[in-house]
Amino acid sequence: LALLMVLLCLVTILGNILVILAFIMDRNLRHRSNYFFLNLAVSDFAVGVFCMPLYIPYSLTGKWHLGRGICKLWLVMDYLLCTASVFNIVLISYDRFLSVTKAVSYRAQQGITSNPAIKMVAIWVLAFLLYCPAILFWEHVAGHSMVAVDQCYAEFFNNWYFLLCASTLEFFVPLLLVTYFNMCIFHNIQRRQRRGSVQDCESARSSSLSWRFCGLPRPGASSPSSEAEDSVSSSMRPKKESLETDCSSLPRGNSVTPENDFSVSFCAKTGSKLQQDKKIAKSLAIIVCVFAVCWAPYSLLMIIRGACQGTCVHNFLYEATFWLLWINSSLNPFLYPLCHVKF
Repeated sequence: LALLMVLLCLVTILGNILVILAFIMDRNLRHRSNYFFLNLAVSDFAVGVFCMPLYIPYSLTGKWHLGRGICKLWLVMDYLLCTASVFNIVLISYDRFLSVTKAVSYRAQQGITSNPAIKMVAIWVLAFLLYCPAILFWEHVAGHSMVAVDQCYAEFFNNWYFLLCASTLEFFVPLLLVTYFNMCIFHNIQRRQRRGSVQDCESARSSSLSWRFCGLPRPGASSPSSEAEDSVSSSMRPKKESLETDCSSLPRGNSVTPENDFSVSFCAKTGSKLQQDKKIAKSLAIIVCVFAVCWAPYSLLMIIRGACQGTCVHNFLYEATFWLLWINSSLNPFLYPLCHVKF
């Protein structure tokens, strides 16, 4: 058992430090969305470096030998880092949601580096405020400590009301948010697949560019006057006929013109964006599912344990769900390549 704990600790440290080093060494990774992955990797790395090593001897012996001060510090760091990890997953889901559903405004803000920095700092502030004040000041407000000298756990460990509220903010609300973001992403992709590339061509045509934007030069359109006439006549055609036009139906026999080159490039980029969004959706769904599987047992068990004052939950079951949280920090680095091939 001790060997498995140490192995999990090493995997967590090495996996996340490789992600951090990849971000430092490869400039291609330094764009807006990947900063949030870096933030998640930092919190997971700190779990492996600080939280796991201090907890392993306590888990094996059942007694805390490092004193009350180190115990408080360990509790603050553990709750802070795990909560920050959850909030980072929500932030990553929200960022992917914007990149897929609001692509134009998202690309317009790509150069604003302060925007992700503010969000990343906000993640840590919110994570600190959720548990850390209660960890630090609960016994002072209550007037006495309920934790034995050789034990190390939070004073609110058996307080059902606090645990219910905290678990709702730490797990259930984030789970609902990431589920909503994923549903919106999949719905957006399905809608674009049904419409195909016609929507992109239609939006381009409506922005005063002519039929040739989609690579459909009219036969015999050699003179400016005939081009203008064709443009007027095409704008007068029924909408149903215009919708039948597709970027994929490019003329095979016509010579290559600048308009054709531009239209082919435009439609290729449109298809590439759709494929990229599909990959984003699938990878994000995997990360969210792993998060739900790792966090749901612990969150539900803590509420149940608090309600029955710890008498109805076996300690082994609690330990298993507790380590499952940290397994999430170990798995995250292996899920990053799903989101970016450079990882």
